[in-house]
Amino acid sequence: MLCPFCREKDTSVVDSRPTEDGTAIRRRRLCTCNGGMRFTTFERVQFRELSVIKKNGRRVPFDREKIAKSIFTALKKRPIDPDTIDKVVSKISRELEEMGQSEIQSNFIGKKVMDYLKDLDKIGYIRFASVYTNFKEVGEFGEYIEELDGKAKK
Repeated sequence: MLCPFCREKDTSVVDSRPTEDGTAIRRRRLCTCNGGMRFTTFERVQFRELSVIKKNGRRVPFDREKIAKSIFTALKKRPIDPDTIDKVVSKISRELEEMGQSEIQSNFIGKKVMDYLKDLDKIGYIRFASVYTNFKEVGEFGEYIEELDGKAKK
């Protein structure tokens, strides 16, 4: 494993353990270079290579880190534990892999993220929805908020 700091090829594993949900192995690594930098890697099972079909028809490889980055951005400064976010990303990735398809529409992935955010954090859900659905007017925020309020009152 290459050190992300100095690109040294010689790193050693200091600690290995499964993640809480058992879907990955977390490894603490130590670079053998002069700095002795430490970093963490995750080893996950990948069932198949997934491709995402973008709105413009372009196909790109599925990247779980893009989902993680989007969710972290939506939940920035919210009281959500990073481990909880990682579990959500793992659940979404696993659900996509278990569908048995090699190509998935990007809008399907976006809706799946919104479903999880709706249950996890309402503010994060609105933030993600505003970017994902590309709100054009302030009234669109109101529509999503009314939907959340209506669901909460039922």
